[in-house]
Amino acid sequence: MDNQYEALFTPWKVGNVEIKNRIVLCPMGGTSLFGWFELTGCKFDKEAANFFLERAKNNVGLIIPGIAPLRDTFWGKWLWQNEKMFEDLKVFMDEIHATGAKLFIQLTAGMGRSWAITDLVAPLHKNKFTRALIKPVIDTSHELASPSELPSRWDPEITTPALTVEQIHEIIEAFAKTAKLCRDAGVDGVEVHAVHEGYLLDQFTMEWTNKRTDQYGGSFENRYRLPVEIVKAIKERCGSDFPVSLRYSVESKVKGFRSGAVPGEKYTEVGRCMAESEKAAKYLQDAGYDMLNADNGTYDSWYWAHPPMYMPQNCNLEDVAHIKQFVDIPVVCAGRMEPEVGAQAVAEGRIDAVGIARQFLADGEWITKLIEERLEDIRPCICCHNGCFNFCSYKGHANAQDLKDTMGLARCAINPETMQSKKYKIKPAKKAKKIAVIGGGIGGMETAIVCAKRGHDVTLYEKSDKLGGVFIAAAAPSFKEKDRELIAWYRREIAKYPNIQVKLNAKVENVQTCQADEVVVATGAKANRIGVPGVDLGIQAVDFLLGNREVGENVTIVGGGLTGCEIAYELYLQGKKPTIVEMKDDLIAVTGVCLANSSYLRDFFSANKVPVHLETSLVRIEKDGAVVKDSNGMEFKIAADSVILSTGYKPDPLAEKAKNVHIVGDAAQVGNLRTVIWQAWDVAMKL
Repeated sequence: MDNQYEALFTPWKVGNVEIKNRIVLCPMGGTSLFGWFELTGCKFDKEAANFFLERAKNNVGLIIPGIAPLRDTFWGKWLWQNEKMFEDLKVFMDEIHATGAKLFIQLTAGMGRSWAITDLVAPLHKNKFTRALIKPVIDTSHELASPSELPSRWDPEITTPALTVEQIHEIIEAFAKTAKLCRDAGVDGVEVHAVHEGYLLDQFTMEWTNKRTDQYGGSFENRYRLPVEIVKAIKERCGSDFPVSLRYSVESKVKGFRSGAVPGEKYTEVGRCMAESEKAAKYLQDAGYDMLNADNGTYDSWYWAHPPMYMPQNCNLEDVAHIKQFVDIPVVCAGRMEPEVGAQAVAEGRIDAVGIARQFLADGEWITKLIEERLEDIRPCICCHNGCFNFCSYKGHANAQDLKDTMGLARCAINPETMQSKKYKIKPAKKAKKIAVIGGGIGGMETAIVCAKRGHDVTLYEKSDKLGGVFIAAAAPSFKEKDRELIAWYRREIAKYPNIQVKLNAKVENVQTCQADEVVVATGAKANRIGVPGVDLGIQAVDFLLGNREVGENVTIVGGGLTGCEIAYELYLQGKKPTIVEMKDDLIAVTGVCLANSSYLRDFFSANKVPVHLETSLVRIEKDGAVVKDSNGMEFKIAADSVILSTGYKPDPLAEKAKNVHIVGDAAQVGNLRTVIWQAWDVAMKL
C-alpha cells in the first residue's frame, strides 16, 4: 500500500468500540437493513445485508446503513414492534463481526418538510378527503410532521403539520426502545438521524424552521432539547457505554426556503451558522453523543450533503475540521472525500475518520484495490445520482421521479449489480457465440464487457480512433474529471479480456458484413436540428464540448436542459458571459436528474446573475446574436458573439431491431448513463 494512505489504516475508538481503520461507509437512502419504502411493512432486507457484508469483506472499518425509520412509511407500525427483524439482525451481526468490521444502525425521527413527497402522493395530501382516505396506508400527516407549520421543500403548496408534544415523546421512546433491540442484537452502536441536512431534528434546532412556543422551541436549549432528550433516553435504556453517533451538519448553507448558498457566495445564513455550530457541537457532545458524522447543508442546499460533480472535492473538510476543535469526541467528515486528502487530514488530527458513501456503490472492492495499489482498477463514482438518488424536482412538480425509482434508491448508474443482485448478475452463456458490437461508446463497451464475462467472443467496432463515443464530449468540461476517469477505466477494462477484439477506425455500413451470430447496435444519437433561419450560424453542443468550434465572450445557449446548463456553467468558469434560453418554465425540467444536481446549477446561475430566459423560444440566429420570443409573443434580440444549440438528440441506430440485431443505449432511446448501461446489461444477459 502507498504510504500516503497509512493514516487511514490505523485503529480508533468511538466510545469503547474499537474500529480497525478510519474509513466509514456512510449511510445512504435505500440501504436500510430494515427495508426501504416497503409496501408490506419493514422487514430485514437481505439485499442490503449482502451489500454490506461484501463491503465488510473488502476492508471497510465502520458501516452505517441508511436510515431506519422508527415507524414504517406504510401502515404506521413502530420498528420496535417487529421483533423478528431484530432476530435476523443478530445473525447478520455475527457475520459482520467475523470480517473485523463494526456496524452502527442509523435511526431516524423522520424527514418533516424534507420528506420527498411524490407527484403521485402530493395531490392526495392536499385534499382533506383523500388525505383521510389514505391515512391507514400512508399517513402523510405523520411523514410530513415538522416542528411547526412549514412549506414542504418539494411542494411549497403543501404546509406541513406541527408535531404535538405527545408525538415528540413517542419519538423519544421509540429511539430508546429500538436502540435497546439493536444492542441486544449485537449492533456496535446507533446513529441518531439527524441534526443534519434539514431533516426533522435539524428543523427543531433552527430558529428559521422552529416557531414553537413550548419547551421545544425558542431558546437555544429548547431548540436542541429533542436531540438531547433522545441521546439521554438511549443511554438510560442501553447503558452509558453504548456508542451513539449523531449525523450532523456543521453549517446549513441556506438563504431561505428552497434557496441554498453555493461555494464562495456571500450570503446571510438563515439556518445554523458556524458560531452557533461551535456551541451546538459541544452542547451535543456534553449531552452524551459519542461521535459526529458530519458534513454541511440541508435539502434547501442539498448539493452540500449530496455533492454533484459541480461541487469541489472535499467540499466539507474545512468546516468539519474547524468544528472538531470544539469537541473531544471523534469527528467524521463526508462529502466527495478523496482518500489521499482524507488520510492527510487524519494524520494531522484535523478529523478522525473519512466518510465515503457512493463510491461503495460504484465499486464495492475499492478499499481492497487501494490497499493492493490497484487504483487504476477502481471504477470511479461520477457523482451523477442517476441511480442512487435521482429524486428530481422542478417548477410545478414535487418529486417527479417515477414511484419505482423513489422506492429503489441506492442503486448505481454505472454498476447495475449494486442492490439489484437478483436482476443483474453474470451467468455463463449456455452457448458461446460470436457477438458484434457496433459503436464504442459507453453502451457498446458495457455490452462487450458483459458478453465477454459470459464467455462470448466479441468484436467491438468503433468508427473513430478512440473508444468513448459521445461520452467523450460529455466528459470534456473542467468539472467532469470523474467522467474522464470513467472513460479511462472502461478502456483499461476492455483490454483485460482476450475474447474482446477492438477495431478502431472501423465504420460499419451494413450489420450483415459483421459475420456474427448476434449484432448489438450501439451507435448512439444525433443532435436535433431545429428549423429556424440562420441555424447554420449556430454551434452544436457536441462541437463546442469537443473543442471543434471556438466561442466568443458573450455566448447564448439555446436549450436549458442538463447539457445546456452544464455548458453555461463551464463557460462561466472560463470567464465568459453565458445566457440561457429555455422553452420550458424551469431549467432542467426533466426526470432522471437529482435535485441535488439541478438545484446547484439553478442556485449558481441565480447567485452569479447569469441571464436565464424561461418560456422563451428561438426565432432566428443572426451574426451578432439570437432573436427569441417570450411567452407573451414578444420578440427581442440577445446580443451574442456565439450561439450554442443544445436542443436535444434523437436515436441514430445503424439498423432496425431484428431477430439477431439488438439495439442499446441512445440508439434505442435517448437517456442518460444509467439507461445506457442498464439496457446494455438487459440485452447482453439474454445473448
